[in-house]
Amino acid sequence: MSLEERLTELEHRVTAMELGQLGNGQANGAAPPDGWALRQLRAEFTAADERNGGVMFAGSGRLPSVEQFDWQVRFSTDDIVAYDWDDAAECLAALGSPVRLRILREIIRGSRTAAELTDLDEVGTSGQIYHHLRQLAATGWLHTVGRGRFEVPPNRVVPLLVALATARR
Repeated sequence: MSLEERLTELEHRVTAMELGQLGNGQANGAAPPDGWALRQLRAEFTAADERNGGVMFAGSGRLPSVEQFDWQVRFSTDDIVAYDWDDAAECLAALGSPVRLRILREIIRGSRTAAELTDLDEVGTSGQIYHHLRQLAATGWLHTVGRGRFEVPPNRVVPLLVALATARR
């Protein structure tokens, strides 16, 4: 590996560490710092008498298709543990296909119709694409917005991005 390649790799690693993308938020595997979001979340769960805490995810940004998204939600640990995980399995399984993930990425990037998706390599025939679109719609990852156009519903953009972010290694 050349010196330039090593320097580029090192820059990427430093950037990832600064963004908390290595390990569990820290490059050395230590617990992440007690940031403002964590302090606020603890305060909210304490005020709501949720002794077992919980999780929150939020996001704000702009998709490549130029749509703006702002969204957040929080769940208590008790609610998540009590939730019917069979329903979760079906929803997560819909994301388990590389083809379906490719379709979602293309829709987020702006390809909205099945006809546009058939132009992509390695996503299958139009019948196979419609099968994937139906599965994604049945589990809430997509909905139709008229004239054969599909989009990720606004309330599912952040959960989708969070699911993908948690899959990063």
